[in-house]
Amino acid sequence: MTQSRSGMGWGLASIDAAGNVLDVWYPKLTLGEAPAAKPNHGFGNLVHEGEDLRGVRRMPVFTVSRLDDPVVDAPDAYLRLHLLSMRLAKPNTLNLDGIFGALNNVVWTNYGPFAVDDFAQRRLAVMQGNAGAGMPGMRAEVNVLAIDKFPRMLDYVVPTGVRIGDGDRVRLGAYLSEGTTVMHAGFVNFNAGTLGTCMIEGRVSQGVVVGDGSDVGGGASIMGTLSGGGKLRNSIGEHSLLGANAGIGISLGDNCVVEAGLYVTAGTKIEVWDKEKAAAGVALDVVKGADLSGKNNILFIRNSLTGAIQARPRKTGIALNDALHKN
Repeated sequence: MTQSRSGMGWGLASIDAAGNVLDVWYPKLTLGEAPAAKPNHGFGNLVHEGEDLRGVRRMPVFTVSRLDDPVVDAPDAYLRLHLLSMRLAKPNTLNLDGIFGALNNVVWTNYGPFAVDDFAQRRLAVMQGNAGAGMPGMRAEVNVLAIDKFPRMLDYVVPTGVRIGDGDRVRLGAYLSEGTTVMHAGFVNFNAGTLGTCMIEGRVSQGVVVGDGSDVGGGASIMGTLSGGGKLRNSIGEHSLLGANAGIGISLGDNCVVEAGLYVTAGTKIEVWDKEKAAAGVALDVVKGADLSGKNNILFIRNSLTGAIQARPRKTGIALNDALHKN
């Protein structure tokens, strides 16, 4: 019988007045079996058992997560998301079943997480408590950044060797390899990311991975497995380009290009280019996008004269700017 994989570590949990876990921050995690004796958590005076003005207590929790089993609770969910962003586990290698039910919806602010239900009153308490005594009429603003189950990655994990133009666009649980650049309009969801040096200017959906040397162009998108996307996980191989405002519902292999503005799905009808047939006026073979999913060395274009989508052979992959990705 195969032994279940485990991850563990001390986390600092934010717990609201109703006892709900709003978030957990794990500064360090390890893989393997839990030690016989727990090490000291080391959080010091960051721990406070009484409620602050947000109505939040900050308590240490030691979590052991069975990574092949469904998610049990919020601390377990946060541990798995941290493992991904810390590069201790690659996308699609952890069991994330039950993660949405385990995570609470949270008001994310510049003062940290708040519970949703009593946010208005808690916000007022923080603003009054932090108002400058020497500046009558001034108030300390509580800025709402988002209302969501997933927080920003950079508030919990800062990976080495990456550039991120807008921290709001990368969720905790994203896996970003060294050399990755996520531009301001790029987006990387949890359990998704890059497996090498990449340029991300478009959307990388949950479950999607992008191979070394590849570029997801501005406004481009890759179908994920959420919101009716099914269970098929799409990916992009190495040295491939998904052009600006293009999209795929299939996987790209190595050395592929999808021209700007073209969307290729599993059911898209595609002409397979054959130079001899074209010269002889013979109809080209037509296949579905699914038939070409994951294949290498393909250029997907739309024939501007006929409007047909075509798959043409491509010998070499794209090359990223090395200097741009030395992060």
